[in-house]
Amino acid sequence: MTPPTAHEPSGPVSAILTATAQGVAGALPSAEPLRPGDAQPGDEQLTGRFAGAVVADLTGAVRGRIAVLVGEDLVAALASSPMGALDLASAVQPALDTAASMLGARASAARELDLALVLHELGGPSTAVPLLGSTLAAALLVPDETLATAAGTPAPSTPTAPTPVSALPGTPRLRPVAGGRGIEMLHGVEMEVTVELGRTRMTVRDLLALAPGTVLELDRAAGSPADLLVNGRLIARGEVVVVDEDFGLRVTEIVDESAAV
Repeated sequence: MTPPTAHEPSGPVSAILTATAQGVAGALPSAEPLRPGDAQPGDEQLTGRFAGAVVADLTGAVRGRIAVLVGEDLVAALASSPMGALDLASAVQPALDTAASMLGARASAARELDLALVLHELGGPSTAVPLLGSTLAAALLVPDETLATAAGTPAPSTPTAPTPVSALPGTPRLRPVAGGRGIEMLHGVEMEVTVELGRTRMTVRDLLALAPGTVLELDRAAGSPADLLVNGRLIARGEVVVVDEDFGLRVTEIVDESAAV
């Protein structure tokens, strides 16, 4: 029996899809370089191989919705981060922003979605590009109509028969990943860093009475170190300094995990 062939868009659509997948491969958190595999129609057989999905709407000249599927490695690494559980949508946002830019659009704020709903959310036939490392790490899904619009070509009227992801040339079998790799996947993930001088509690009456010139007394003595928080979690303390007319923080103490809770 002749093995099924991968769904390969041609011409301008193929060029845009390849460039977009390469951009996503470079922007997605990963402990190793990722490369695009062969394109195939998006179907349940593909989505079932992953552990999480993130989607974003496109705005601008090209409209639609795109999705990135990620494996258990990234989901687990985000859940067990030393900084506390991190948001999957935020971690994948740069990859979706890159994909949208390559398609000639802008991406809205990413949101995590149940894998069973991804294909429905895309609104029609879509093309998937697996992203490969030593495992099947992720996949990019783009609706065929969105690809056609980005390439300036008519959208296909009928979808091509799906090709099982296991039949894609160069697609390795999923296997467990050795321990210690998880944190490496997060090296490129951006997180919110906040410096806190102190806190206070106020009644609603006092809040409504605030006016320019009001002085708030904080729960910290003058000269005390400020707190450095990452995603709301205390990581370090230090002294406030001025760097080129901007405020900065000189770290003087790294807070251990037991003290940070």
